[in-house]
Amino acid sequence: MELSVFNDASKDRSMAIIEKWKVKLEGSGILVVVGGHNSPSPRGVGYSKNQAIAQSSGSYLCFLDSDDVMMPQRVRLQLEAAIGHPASIIGCQVRREPPNSTERYTRWINQLASDQLLTQVFTSNGPTVIMPTWFCSRAWFSHVGPFDEGGQGVPEDLLFFYNHLRKGGGVVRVDQCLLLYRYHHGAATHSVLETTLWTHRVRFLEERALPHWATFTIWNAGKQGRRLYRSLTAGARRKVVAFCDVDENKIKKGFYCYEDSQERPKPQVPILHFRVARPPFVICVKLDLTGGAFEDNLRSLHLQEGRDFLHFS
Repeated sequence: MELSVFNDASKDRSMAIIEKWKVKLEGSGILVVVGGHNSPSPRGVGYSKNQAIAQSSGSYLCFLDSDDVMMPQRVRLQLEAAIGHPASIIGCQVRREPPNSTERYTRWINQLASDQLLTQVFTSNGPTVIMPTWFCSRAWFSHVGPFDEGGQGVPEDLLFFYNHLRKGGGVVRVDQCLLLYRYHHGAATHSVLETTLWTHRVRFLEERALPHWATFTIWNAGKQGRRLYRSLTAGARRKVVAFCDVDENKIKKGFYCYEDSQERPKPQVPILHFRVARPPFVICVKLDLTGGAFEDNLRSLHLQEGRDFLHFS
C-alpha cells in the first residue's frame, strides 16, 4: 500500500504532521509519497487531487480528505467491490461528525437503494456516493479524465462524477460505515456557490434525462418549480405541459405565466393537482421534510423512479 499526500501551499503545521506520520507509516511498510508547493496561494482541490494521483503508482485509488477518518477495513472492502465492478466508482456509508449535523443529507447518503445511486444524480445533494468515500481503478480514472483545476468555487467532484456517468460508469456503495465524515464551516465544499451547482445540474438534466421524454410535468408550482422552468432552454421549456402541486391556492390560480419570456403570447403553463397530472415528473420537492406526506403521495401513484419521475431538489 502507498500513501500519496499533496500539500497545496498550506501555511499551518500540515507539513510537520505529514513528516511525523511518514516516519511511522514507512516503519510499518507503507510507502509515503509527499508533494506540494510553496506558492503564495493554493491552486485548488482539483489540482491537488490530480497531483496526488500523478505522483502515486498504485493500480487503485482510494480518496481521503485530510479532515476525515477512514476505518481499517475500508481499503479491503472497497478493493473487493472495485475488482468486481471495474468501471464503477465505489463509495460507502458514513458516520457524520458532529452526529447531529446535516441529518437529512447523511440519511440520503446512507440509505439510497442501489438503483437510486443512478436515478438521483440530479439532486442538490450532488454525487450519490460522496467524494471522500470514492475508490476506483487508476485505469478507470484515467479513462474519465482528471479533475477540473479551475480552483476555488469549482465543484470538481460533481463535474468528474458527471463525466464518469457520461462514459457509462457505474456507482456502487459498500453498505458498511467505512468513513468518519466531518462537518465544519471551513470545508472546501462551502466555497461553491449554489447558483453554480444549479446551472450544472440543470444542464445535466437536459442532457441526460429530458431527451427521453416528449413532454413532462414539474412537480411543485412554487418557487423551486418555477425556477427550474425559467432555467431550462427554450426547447426544454416547450416540453413542460403542466406544474402540479397539493396547495389548493396555487391550483386555483389555474396557470403560471412566464412573464420574462420573449415569446408572444407569453407561455401559460397549467397548474394541476398531482393526482390528475400526467407523468413523467421532474420533482422539485425536497425529500424527508414533510413527515412522509410527500413520499406517501408519490407512492400512491405507483410510478417507477427513473422512468416515470426524477428527483431534482
